[in-house]
Amino acid sequence: MELRAIHTNCSGCGVCRQVCTLENFREVNPAKSLLKIQGRFPSPGDYHIHICDQCGACAEVCPVEAIQMVDGAYLVDQEECVACMECVAACPRDVMMVHPDREEPVKCSLCGKCADLCPRQALVLVDENQKKVV
Repeated sequence: MELRAIHTNCSGCGVCRQVCTLENFREVNPAKSLLKIQGRFPSPGDYHIHICDQCGACAEVCPVEAIQMVDGAYLVDQEECVACMECVAACPRDVMMVHPDREEPVKCSLCGKCADLCPRQALVLVDENQKKVV
């Protein structure tokens, strides 16, 4: 599966950020979301969604190989991670994050909840094999 952003559909409502924190951290705090929405003002209604595209740049720089591909997503093994934050600096999308409640960095696990609940289909899950939105 691949998570894709359709920026022109985004209204900036933040539902994706709410559901992300609920799913991953069991709290309602969009500031801790694993994705970002950037309002590109002064153009009204122009938003850009920053999501992890599973490029692997984080895994490439990890000195202890704590970031591994699991079921199509790069995941951080919190027990192996030494919290050096090299992965955060290497992320080209700025979505490998330092979480305020953890020592280790966090990133999108490709759970798809943001896409499931996006009211405008600005985030969609695509089955790479079938080339269709699921």
